[in-house]
Amino acid sequence: MSELPRPGGREVPPERAGGAALEVRSLTVSYRTLPVLWEVDATFPRGVLSAIVGPNGAGKSTLLKAALGLVPADDGEVRVAGARGRDALDHVAYVPQTESVDWDFPITAGEVVAMGRYRAAGWFRRLGRDDRALAAACLDRVGMAGFARRQIGQLSGGQRQRVFLARALAQQAPVLLLDEPFAGIDARTQADLLRLLRGWCAEGGSVVAVHHDLGQVRTSFDWALLLNVRAIGCGPLAAVLDPDEVAAAYGAPDVAWAP
Repeated sequence: MSELPRPGGREVPPERAGGAALEVRSLTVSYRTLPVLWEVDATFPRGVLSAIVGPNGAGKSTLLKAALGLVPADDGEVRVAGARGRDALDHVAYVPQTESVDWDFPITAGEVVAMGRYRAAGWFRRLGRDDRALAAACLDRVGMAGFARRQIGQLSGGQRQRVFLARALAQQAPVLLLDEPFAGIDARTQADLLRLLRGWCAEGGSVVAVHHDLGQVRTSFDWALLLNVRAIGCGPLAAVLDPDEVAAAYGAPDVAWAP
């Protein structure tokens, strides 16, 4: 396999270089009149594998979408690599939940990954040789080079996740936001993706992933936000994923937990 393309994107100004990968301050989001996030404060450091955990309906996916401007915030501020608003989009790549994708759309795996280069190349320009080569290298790096011409609906769940991760890597943004990237995939694919993400962080990138498996978060991640509409805790795993705090967040004392 080829080398993992390094995190890049637009150069981060020196005054932002020591900042966090993702910061949210007093973030409040509601759907109609129902609060989904309420005055959430959280900081995710650079260069680490971070998880957002909490029960169903806690606002985990909404937090990522608000960071990307996909849902409007009632109040608060979001910074990605120190940048706000549209400038923040130059520093972030997003992998949505698989259920939000139209798998019948007539597009191949290779074309999906190439989409990751359009922001850098220009939406109305043909991709150049270097952009196509980088997209191919990303597809190869996730072990999917042999499926470049396969329609995405013909791929397995794990293969689809690999392709969409390759698209995110092709953007060369320093921050990856992943929404349930391990849902519905086998253990081997999970291990492969975790290895890729750790390699990304080792190269200077940052990862923030919504995750539902507390055991895997505890063994494989560095940092966590425990969320249930409000932020219950955000920081190193040992400090945040205290069994009592987890039980309180999930509203049940028998939440699955690997001690």
